[in-house]
Amino acid sequence: MAGKFSRSWALMKASAAVLQSDKSLLIFPLLSGACTLLVAASFLLPVILMMVGNEHAGQDFHQRMSAGSYLLMFAFYLVQYFVIIFFQTALTGVALMHLRGEPTSVSAGFALARSRITHILGYALIAATVGLVLRMVQERLGLIGRFVVGFLGLAWTVATFLVVPILASQEVGPVDAVKHSVELLKRSWGENLIGNGGIGVVFGVFMVLSVVVAAVLIGGAMALQSVAALVVAIVVVVLGLTLLGLIQASLHGIYAAALYRYAESGETSVGFDSVLLDQAFRSKK
Repeated sequence: MAGKFSRSWALMKASAAVLQSDKSLLIFPLLSGACTLLVAASFLLPVILMMVGNEHAGQDFHQRMSAGSYLLMFAFYLVQYFVIIFFQTALTGVALMHLRGEPTSVSAGFALARSRITHILGYALIAATVGLVLRMVQERLGLIGRFVVGFLGLAWTVATFLVVPILASQEVGPVDAVKHSVELLKRSWGENLIGNGGIGVVFGVFMVLSVVVAAVLIGGAMALQSVAALVVAIVVVVLGLTLLGLIQASLHGIYAAALYRYAESGETSVGFDSVLLDQAFRSKK
């Protein structure tokens, strides 16, 4: 376990080196975040306005529109997943180009994602269905449902970790991409879990530190009783947290691309040590 963690940490640092050399990768999660916010607003605002216009809507909305609310939730999941997967495919495609030593550009990433748009929509449909089913299980089973959904959600996340790199590099349908991701998981499950979890832990620590710094900055600005200082503090905090999220999302895409490339073909990537990758992904006998 210690060896796997050290290898995963080294792979994450190599991913960070790739991001440092190609900061344009940050554009994809930035646009993804902006688009997901717009999608959320387009779905939530009509519901909020309806509830505001009807004082009883908040009390009996679920009872009166159970089937309709699930349909709306599915549509929301579908659009959100499509947007997220589209930008993830563009990011991962550019990361794969970089790892192969090929010229990269933001336009090339979007061109790749557009060429896979049918497969992306299909995978978004699968992910939305799984998300809705898990939500229904959670609502019907209460506390037990939360544990069940947590376990099944983790299993789904692990099993589909390499779906986006597969979609970005192969002309395969979403079902075949999921099946192939599971196959590759058998070779890379240790690095998949520990490495991806390691990224989450590292940025979780950074997030906690950021919240502490944010509290200090905002608290200091309020103590000064200066509106200008408070505005500056809030802007700095928002920009800092946004940048942290963009870096995490970018590293996630680069890391997944590196895992996929070696697990799929055994080829090393620019910036990644071949011995490290060989130790991380020895095929099971």
